[in-house]
Amino acid sequence: MNLTSPFSIAIVVITALALLGMPIGLSMICGSILYLWMAGMDMGTVAEQFLNGMYSNYIILAVPLFIFAAEIMNSGSMTERLLRFCNVLVGRFRGGLAQVNVLQSLIFAGMSGSAIADAAGSGRMMQTMMTHENRYTPSYAAALTAVTSVIGPILPPSIPMVIYALVSDASIGYLFLGGVVPGLIMTAMQMLQVGWDARRKNFPVEEPVPLKDIPLITWRAIPTLLMPVILLGCIYTGVTTPTEAAALAAAYAVIVSTVFYRSLGWREGYGALLISAKTSASIGMMIGGALVFNYVVTIENLPESLRAILTGWDLNWWQFLLLVNAILLLLGCVLEGTAVLLIIVPVFIPTAQALGIDLVHFGVVVVVNIMLGLVTPPYGLLLFIMTNISGSPMRSIIRDCMPFLAWMVLCLALITFFPELVLWLPRLAGYGG
Repeated sequence: MNLTSPFSIAIVVITALALLGMPIGLSMICGSILYLWMAGMDMGTVAEQFLNGMYSNYIILAVPLFIFAAEIMNSGSMTERLLRFCNVLVGRFRGGLAQVNVLQSLIFAGMSGSAIADAAGSGRMMQTMMTHENRYTPSYAAALTAVTSVIGPILPPSIPMVIYALVSDASIGYLFLGGVVPGLIMTAMQMLQVGWDARRKNFPVEEPVPLKDIPLITWRAIPTLLMPVILLGCIYTGVTTPTEAAALAAAYAVIVSTVFYRSLGWREGYGALLISAKTSASIGMMIGGALVFNYVVTIENLPESLRAILTGWDLNWWQFLLLVNAILLLLGCVLEGTAVLLIIVPVFIPTAQALGIDLVHFGVVVVVNIMLGLVTPPYGLLLFIMTNISGSPMRSIIRDCMPFLAWMVLCLALITFFPELVLWLPRLAGYGG
């Protein structure tokens, strides 16, 4: 590549602006404008690509709606009631409160689709509960919350899978189904690690919930537990599209929090709306910037060039996936996951198709990989969030994360080399890919 070419200079400008603190979405737009100007092309193409990409992709609407649903759950008492119910199920065992942390992430995954929403909402409550009276060290509680939060975007619904569907044209419904088995495998691995830690570190045994209180706790949790059932049921029976299901999830969360639990007032609702708007605007700007920059990448014919290079290497499908995993794991250490999904992954898709790799399988592998990046130093966003919440040094949190990261890498290897773990449920539902 010519280092003085418009594309090379655009890359340098995007990197420099991002390092100076400009949001990556705006950095990509500025770099793309510079590229078009240097190439003598119409700079108005930036606005055209931005507007066409944002307003013609109906599935993008699912992102702010899922974010809003998660914020409403955290602002009301839905998450709190969910935690009480999980405590009934596993709280009585040694290390039971740590198992509650894993289990609530599994259930919460069917509602929000966001790892950050899980960590910032229920994670904050779990941190307080686990460290009360020195039951667990703050660093272990923070590490466990960080690694369990990544389950959310792997199980349906999933915001990263919605974004992947945007750049790949893969079916959102089948992507959601493809994430079920990997998500359950990861949950089981985390519960096994917690059980091992409980015996090795002699974690406390919580006081059992009195039998007379179990029916009431379960009854109060039923409206919350019905949310993923209704949400996923509507998607897979064809009653709603995934985007419409996101709107249903947001409406359901509002109704349950205000009518059934009476725990959401105007102040809490406004706060949830404000946080959702800020988060959605940030993601939306990143998506828009990526759509513009991907136009530049297409002009430069990079996907086809990469495919030609990799074809020359004579890689088979599993060697290619191994290479992609290595690249994404390295990038996940220094880049935000959504940026990787929007900028890097589209370049690999033509090669994956040429090698006969199913796009649903590829998408789930990519999403699991990107979730690993959220808890991988030095950039891991969940590590920063939990450092802020817990007050523990990041090095201590990273140390306690390491055994769980090893299990996550094993899970990634399993779904990479055994596609049927991903494709079994989609094919059961009629997927022909």
